[in-house]
Amino acid sequence: MNTGGKQLKTAFLEMITMMNLKLSNRPLTLLLSVCLAAGLAAGCSGEDKAKQGKTAAAPMTFVFGDTTFNPENEEPNVNPHFKYAGWAAMRYGVGETLFRYSNKMEIEPWLATSYELIDPLTWKLTLREGITFSNDRPMTGAAVKACLEHLVKVHDRAQGDLMIDSISAEGQTVTIKTKRPNPTLLNYLSDPYGIIFDMEAGITDDGIVVGTGPYKVTKLVSGETIELVRNEKYWNGTPGFDQVKVLTISDGDTLTMALQSGEIDGAYGMPYASYPIFQKGGYTFTSTPTSRTFFAHMNFKSPIVQDPAVRKAIAMGVDKERFVRDLLNGNGYVAKGAFPSTFAFGGDSVKAKPYNPDLARATLDAAGWADSDGDGIRDKNGQPLRIRWLTYPSRQEQPLLAESAQANLKAIGIDVVINNTADHNSIRVRPELWDIYVSAMVTAPTGDPAYFFTTHALDRSAVNNGHYHSDKLEALARELNDTFDVKKRGELAVQMQQTVLDDDAFIFFSHLKMSMITKDTVVGLTAHPTDFYEITAKLAPAPAKQ
Repeated sequence: MNTGGKQLKTAFLEMITMMNLKLSNRPLTLLLSVCLAAGLAAGCSGEDKAKQGKTAAAPMTFVFGDTTFNPENEEPNVNPHFKYAGWAAMRYGVGETLFRYSNKMEIEPWLATSYELIDPLTWKLTLREGITFSNDRPMTGAAVKACLEHLVKVHDRAQGDLMIDSISAEGQTVTIKTKRPNPTLLNYLSDPYGIIFDMEAGITDDGIVVGTGPYKVTKLVSGETIELVRNEKYWNGTPGFDQVKVLTISDGDTLTMALQSGEIDGAYGMPYASYPIFQKGGYTFTSTPTSRTFFAHMNFKSPIVQDPAVRKAIAMGVDKERFVRDLLNGNGYVAKGAFPSTFAFGGDSVKAKPYNPDLARATLDAAGWADSDGDGIRDKNGQPLRIRWLTYPSRQEQPLLAESAQANLKAIGIDVVINNTADHNSIRVRPELWDIYVSAMVTAPTGDPAYFFTTHALDRSAVNNGHYHSDKLEALARELNDTFDVKKRGELAVQMQQTVLDDDAFIFFSHLKMSMITKDTVVGLTAHPTDFYEITAKLAPAPAKQ
């Protein structure tokens, strides 16, 4: 914990003299600027308070280094109604949803205590009594109604997922009517965009909201830092720290140094190559399998990718096993479909094309792609077989995957040009600029298979980046929407995955463990399969050793 009193100069000297850390030839000026920024963000509040009065105790502060809080990941603030910013609001303890997920991915009450399905279109939710927002305003049925109505008005994914027709409220009950039967309503109300916040307080220009969580935001600089203080009237226990500071540290070496030096107390997104440094004692690892998946979107508006032989060859031409073994250092699992084997509808329930470079070459040969000039790159009708591979750096494994795939595909005569850029969100919406887009997402954060398909693979999907269409998939999706039986939903999900795999519309490379590291002076930071819940009231200083 950063309790103040550290001299910034000393901390910096410690950082640059770490002999067991490789600096990857990064300019010293960059390291200095980042270290200074981290030190200033962590602050010397304890020292300042000591100057004001020796009796004033320094606040207990937890400083968290995170790679994900930035506009690049569509998490520029903590407004849940803006794209994926609800993830930040949930992760950092700002807000909560009506229901949540257990460690076994089972839905359980949170701000709501129970629900009743009155008929296939009508859900009655009972809210927990006595909960207030962090500004002391009571969380009533009317407040929940106002928040959800605003959500479906402004959030494209929520509109399609929730299918809400009307909402009514009376006291601590909320009644939701859907436009059609929606068996996943509770699942999607548990999505981070479903965080309940005070609409009367509004949304600041900085994207700050007033939620019910254990902490409230005092300062937010998008892509740099969030500063939070304890919500003294939190309903579900006393938060363990007075303050929490989240620092965006996208560079892996810098994140490693920050944790080593003590400038931060915990880290999310640590490079796997740095793990051995923190496995020698003094630190706590928390890890769990998730459905976070690295996968490629094929661009069906690209003339080259429209060729089924090209898509098939690429699917067979990337060595997933090597990527997981060598580049993820075993901190993941080879993917076949959208979901890992921890789900009944994942893993071996589907068949993906195995790594087979010889068959990939034969497939391209049969389709007329040949190396006519002997330069090692195939061509057809005067057009080289060149693939523009779009990805982004904040997920540190993705550039490694791009380079690995580049080498694999060159061996079968495909030239891969990598565009690894933080500006990927503005490029992916322009299909003329890319052929393959590789991203990462938690494909089943709600424990239900619909999430991946409704976000990425259907005509109405908000992020169907590759403009994929399948009549068969659309029909299966309509059946899934009408199916309440869990087993049947899983069976449909298998068919839907197999459809996109047979079309080579997506290539699923790997699933990932969710891991965090803290100093052993901290307890209560626990990895969760959803990748949602990080900073909670249970986060606290470790008990003093006897």
